[in-house]
Amino acid sequence: MLSAIRRGLISSNVVLEKIMPLLTPTAIVVGVLNEAALLPFTWLVPWIFAFMTLIGSLKSNFRDLLAVLSKPQKLIILLIILHVVMPLIGWLAAMAFFPGDPYTVTGYVLLFAIPTGVVSVVWVSMHGGNIALTLALILIDTLLSPLVVPGTLYLLMGASVQIEIGEMMRGLLYMVVLPSVAGMLLNQFSKGKVTAVCGPPLAPFVKVGLFTVVSINGASIARYLKHPDGKLALIIAVTFVTVVLGYVIGAVVSRRLRWDYKDAVAVQFNSGMRNLSAGAVLAVKYFPPAVALPVISGMLFQQILAACSGMFIRSRAKRLLQAGLEAESLVHPGGPKVTPAEGRISL
Repeated sequence: MLSAIRRGLISSNVVLEKIMPLLTPTAIVVGVLNEAALLPFTWLVPWIFAFMTLIGSLKSNFRDLLAVLSKPQKLIILLIILHVVMPLIGWLAAMAFFPGDPYTVTGYVLLFAIPTGVVSVVWVSMHGGNIALTLALILIDTLLSPLVVPGTLYLLMGASVQIEIGEMMRGLLYMVVLPSVAGMLLNQFSKGKVTAVCGPPLAPFVKVGLFTVVSINGASIARYLKHPDGKLALIIAVTFVTVVLGYVIGAVVSRRLRWDYKDAVAVQFNSGMRNLSAGAVLAVKYFPPAVALPVISGMLFQQILAACSGMFIRSRAKRLLQAGLEAESLVHPGGPKVTPAEGRISL
């Protein structure tokens, strides 16, 4: 019976991965439509999120982390994109379109100050990217988040809004850092057995947890979403453009530096994706509701953009592979065709 339950959970995870682009937008709609029913469960959100982080971190281990840290160039470049370039872009865009509105500006800074998304592992693995680099980035970014997130908000916003730095750091420590370390230690000391045995059947609970967290956070700002106006439309438009820029910058950087296919995939997804559920939790818990709007609006299309980015990656890889085969046939006419290794395709 246990084996049947395990197979059922693994099968359900496959289905959930296929509908990932629709998962978070649907959760927001559910939250808005069930505001009264879901608001009493707001206290559960940090606990659900900590559980999601623990499960997502079971794939991490010290060996892969040390391998990436021994050659940290790509990791450093990713961190610069995530926590220097994108927060500045978000801040400048918000200052240009929402001058005199410190809460909305704070929302955009928070949107791009939060760590890269744990769910990026799913997209990177689906498209054959560098999993070790992705997991190392998630772990390092997560461990630094209690310093990076409040620090970025303070540097860019200063005294414009009241920031509970100490409380925010404590929240990130309990919700993100400690569960991540616990997951990595479980994987390390079990020599991968925990990941092999528990990882696949627990994976669907991450998606269910994500849906639950987004629904509850959607209920928290339902009064804004139920009465859309021109400002909300502008927030959604600005969020869409700035989030797209994250993917574009990742793609351009990897192409300029001539990184191979696996690294390019990891850079592109991790530059564009954010841990928006964590951002929404922070926004709802430590700021006025208006701060959550840019973060929540990002949930409307982050997974859809990830799917579009994956289609672009696949399309470009096929074109490059075909070009490589044609070049090989010209060099060796009539000879055996040599298929370039996917890991050597430069995006």
